[in-house]
Amino acid sequence: MNGGKHFAKGSQKPELPDDGMLRLYSMRFCPYAHRVHLVLDAKNIPYHTIFINLTDKPEWLTEFSALGKVPALQLTTDEGAPALIESLIIAEYLDEKYPEKPLYPKDPLKKAQDKILIERFGAVVSPMYKVFLSGNEPGTLLEISKGLDIYEQELRSRGTPFFGGDKPGMLDYMIWPWCERSEMLKYLLDDKYKMDEERFAQLLKWKDLMINDAAVKSFYLNGETHAKYMRSRREGHADYDMLVNTSKRQRTC
Repeated sequence: MNGGKHFAKGSQKPELPDDGMLRLYSMRFCPYAHRVHLVLDAKNIPYHTIFINLTDKPEWLTEFSALGKVPALQLTTDEGAPALIESLIIAEYLDEKYPEKPLYPKDPLKKAQDKILIERFGAVVSPMYKVFLSGNEPGTLLEISKGLDIYEQELRSRGTPFFGGDKPGMLDYMIWPWCERSEMLKYLLDDKYKMDEERFAQLLKWKDLMINDAAVKSFYLNGETHAKYMRSRREGHADYDMLVNTSKRQRTC
């Protein structure tokens, strides 16, 4: 389509084949859009990706995302080809619509408990983004570690390699985008940050296993790459297309 470039203001709406495939409006470095890529890839659902420049959005984006947000998922075979927004809503829709490989637990209580843990991960995301965007503020790294303690203890309590059991489930995929991006901390903080190997023994094992998961691999970027993008964002000119000529992994429409 456009070589993976992000569509910006003034660009023409992409012409996609009428093949019934889902259409995901995304941004290559957005963790919320990343969630949807993970679910689609974990379930082996074919889809087209349209990358959006979030600083200078194309005028036609609101046709598919009323709030001008990503991710937005267009359901091309449903009447009127409606589009869904918000990563958690999209993820749950996909899990119900394509039940062949369920990601949420079937037990209603366990599902509810996993959804609570997904929501509680905000206690990790908030201080993490303070560091990503502004650098290390007093107490911020302690906030991150305190939030991660909950997930370390949860893994220990479950006694399984993944939160989903022997393989990743929805909880694993919904928190992964920020765990992947946590690797940029050592680049942004000049190697001054490292997870306590004893305190987070299970989470570190989990991270190693997740990196080798097929769905994670399909959209994975290393910490140095994430840090390079974040620096461009800090400087006020987010380089959305920094991977266009070098990434062989990114899915393009």
